[in-house]
Amino acid sequence: MTPPNIVLLACGAYNPPTNMHLRMFEIARDHLQRLGYHNVIGGIVSPVHDSYGKKELVSATHRCEMLRLALQDSSWLRLSDWECHQEGWTRTRLVLQYHQNHLNSILNSNNESPNKRQRRDDFLWIPDDVKFCSGGPVQVKLLCGADLLESFGIPGLWKDDDIDTIVGQHGLVVITREGNNPNKFIYESDLLTKYQNNINIVTEWIINEVSSTKVRRALRRSESVKYLLQESVIDYIRKHGLYGTKDKG
Repeated sequence: MTPPNIVLLACGAYNPPTNMHLRMFEIARDHLQRLGYHNVIGGIVSPVHDSYGKKELVSATHRCEMLRLALQDSSWLRLSDWECHQEGWTRTRLVLQYHQNHLNSILNSNNESPNKRQRRDDFLWIPDDVKFCSGGPVQVKLLCGADLLESFGIPGLWKDDDIDTIVGQHGLVVITREGNNPNKFIYESDLLTKYQNNINIVTEWIINEVSSTKVRRALRRSESVKYLLQESVIDYIRKHGLYGTKDKG
């Protein structure tokens, strides 16, 4: 039986995008491919809308450009700015549904060649392997950290219908660290237990505590962030004076 085609999608602020944001995709793909019953054919990074209102959130224009720079050497990861172009913040369920529907619409369409599709701005976020893949529809899974999984248990933060759709119809790939116990959290949730076969837990054994918050703090203090961000992203931040920095020429 041919493994299903999977595209990983991660939502977030990416303020700024760190090397750990990119590592999550690599870790997840390795894990799923090693299991032998997933064929990961692409990854999509989807930054949130400006109206998300997170502290110190720079404009989507800057965040998208930093992501383009960070991803320029990747052969399988792409930026989708669809969320940023909506009228306001978009629920994660709708982000997953939009991308999955459009991916499968493209794959099922015989009206235009792949090369023509590639020139359309609406489809620049589609990874190359998706455009030419065969063997059935694509499933978009949500890639996230253990903190997002645990946020499902915060009263009033998520709608049950959204969790049901995200986990039941799409599935989760959760990157966790040694010492975390996401399986216990799943066990304590009736809804997550119902769909536990759709939740892939991936342990990151090479511990990396890099976060955008810590990077912003270092930048404000004129401390080095070399090797925490892509060099091109660091240059962009300094050129535009983001996060309290100044262009040092």
